[in-house]
Amino acid sequence: MAAEMIKGLPIAKVIREEIVKEVEALKAKGVQPKLAVLLVGDDEASVVYAQSKEKVGANLGIQVELKVMAADTSQETVLNQVKGWNMDSNVHGILVELPLPKHLKKEQVMEAIDPKKDVDGVHPVNRGYLLGGQEHLALVPATPLSCIALMERAGIALKGKKVTLVGRGDTVGRPLASLLIKRDATITVCHTKTVDLAGECKRGEIVVAAAGAAGLVTKDMIAPGTVVIDAGINPTPDGKSICGDVTPDVEEVAKAMTPVPGGVGSLTTTIIMQNLLKAVKLQGLA
Repeated sequence: MAAEMIKGLPIAKVIREEIVKEVEALKAKGVQPKLAVLLVGDDEASVVYAQSKEKVGANLGIQVELKVMAADTSQETVLNQVKGWNMDSNVHGILVELPLPKHLKKEQVMEAIDPKKDVDGVHPVNRGYLLGGQEHLALVPATPLSCIALMERAGIALKGKKVTLVGRGDTVGRPLASLLIKRDATITVCHTKTVDLAGECKRGEIVVAAAGAAGLVTKDMIAPGTVVIDAGINPTPDGKSICGDVTPDVEEVAKAMTPVPGGVGSLTTTIIMQNLLKAVKLQGLA
């Protein structure tokens, strides 16, 4: 029996409806939620992501200001833009599209963002809150939050479950590990250097693949009845589409799984808008 597909768009639709109600309530209090997005250069994927935020924001009643700078923009100019938004009380969230041009110091730019406006969850303060189990004070990266939202809203219990997490990166793996621990899951963190990765995956009741390695998790590594969440986004060999870290034939043995595309990735922009509303609360405006 083929796995149940946990698709992102239906869940995103429900969350967007919740966001619209929150935005209306904020506007009634005189608060217009606003997200500022900085795009330096013309990285093709970043342009698409930035434009999608403008579109989603408009549909939710959220104002999105997109600032585009040339690829050769100086570090000082970028930092001054971020600092200006930090000081602007009408801006509630700041997001810098990555990757930045190589001459710019990414860490310095990320650390310049006010932690309470850091809707991408990249500031060390937010990472510290998350690692310390204070998720309520943290703004958390969108992809790990999307993984959690997909499971929770699909009715998949995490408490006490054995979760094999394949991936240890700063963007997904590490923050997701903290989110899972907070929800009382028993987790094993693996990666591309793990000895007997197949064995570790087979022991998981839930397997989350977030290593950024196409086809790393295969059908023979998954025990029947496992829930599989694929957070990988990799270009296909022809470069025309994307594929996950999990091979499609896993659906023959899994109980439920997320597709790529159409799963975790289709929820992230919505989660960023949800983060913006949390940022408004953290700033004491809600």
